[in-house]
Amino acid sequence: MTTPKKTKGRQKIEMTKIVDEKSLAVTFSKRHHGLLSKANELSTLCGVDLAIIIFSPTKKPISFGHPSVEAIIDRYLEQLPPPNPSMSPFMESYRNANIQELSRQLTNMTAQLDVEKKTAEELDRIKKARKDRNWWDAPIETLSIDQLEKLKVGMLELKKNSEMQAERLMAEAANTTTPIIPRFGSAGVDGAGPST
Repeated sequence: MTTPKKTKGRQKIEMTKIVDEKSLAVTFSKRHHGLLSKANELSTLCGVDLAIIIFSPTKKPISFGHPSVEAIIDRYLEQLPPPNPSMSPFMESYRNANIQELSRQLTNMTAQLDVEKKTAEELDRIKKARKDRNWWDAPIETLSIDQLEKLKVGMLELKKNSEMQAERLMAEAANTTTPIIPRFGSAGVDGAGPST
């Protein structure tokens, strides 16, 4: 005796456009990934060259090509016969519209590439200006005589300020009941390190 099925199992989906936008987006996302995966498998297993171009419901272009979409399209267009004068005006306008769209996309991508190049140049300029402004961070061998003189003056000023601070701390320590001895790490005050 067999028990009746509790579920209906796998049902055939009616092939009509999905009306609900959320369901449509989910279905498109899952199915287009499956289609691109199958195209990749076909290309790998059979060694074929192929191209797939999909426009999503939000009009975003998605493409896959092996070796590349552009190479496949160029190869396809080379094999087409020259335009026939008796070609229908509809076909001619459709072909021209495709060419115009591709040309528009190429123009947009070229403009975007130019913007990216200008951004990179500006970043390089800022980096160089920052490097020139902080010349003291550069290796000492690369500094000019003028920069070395400025560095020397700055180091002497730092030494003088450090000595004044040390004297102030020593005076404060002498005036308190509990002596405060500043610690400068294991190197000691003079930088000579601990004596052995």
